[in-house]
Amino acid sequence: MTDEELMRAVCNGDQSAYQAIVKQHLKSISHYAFRILGNKKDTEDITQETFLKLWINAEKWRPEKAKLSTWLHRITHNLCVDYLRKHGNTQIKDNIEEEKQNHTEWQHSYEVSDHRKKQEQLLKEAIDKLPENQRSALMLCHYSGFSNKEAAAIMDVSVKALESAIARAKRSLRKQLSNVNSEETTASSELEKH
Repeated sequence: MTDEELMRAVCNGDQSAYQAIVKQHLKSISHYAFRILGNKKDTEDITQETFLKLWINAEKWRPEKAKLSTWLHRITHNLCVDYLRKHGNTQIKDNIEEEKQNHTEWQHSYEVSDHRKKQEQLLKEAIDKLPENQRSALMLCHYSGFSNKEAAAIMDVSVKALESAIARAKRSLRKQLSNVNSEETTASSELEKH
């Protein structure tokens, strides 16, 4: 069934159509929410609320205006922004073990070298420090595969504003990561002296 057929069925109370949509979009929605919020508990809450809003507001989706995935990401984006405004931008991890588990869950299925794991962790930490709009723009375009036009619609900004946010995010990441690399080089050269 197409998204339009599934959504018409959802509007008529068809739970199997709803479950099919959830199954199809759950991974990308939860992954996006996790990238914005940074912890498993809040991600689960926001993901659940996104699909609850889909069930309650199915008739509001306009296929001529946006793909279903774009509409769902827009709902998720708005819920994440509201959550961050209410609770602040800094998220405290529940505990170190949860963070390790989350990192493992999102990694590729193959074994990654220690150096690569460290680089990925540094990148994740740098992304987490970005302002919400830059982090969202980066996640939507580079990790979720949306076009600039679709990502701008999700974030309710112009394409130019989205591209500006991505450019600022990339500059900030380059700066953060080059600072970390120069600190590591200095530290390792200090160690070699001793």
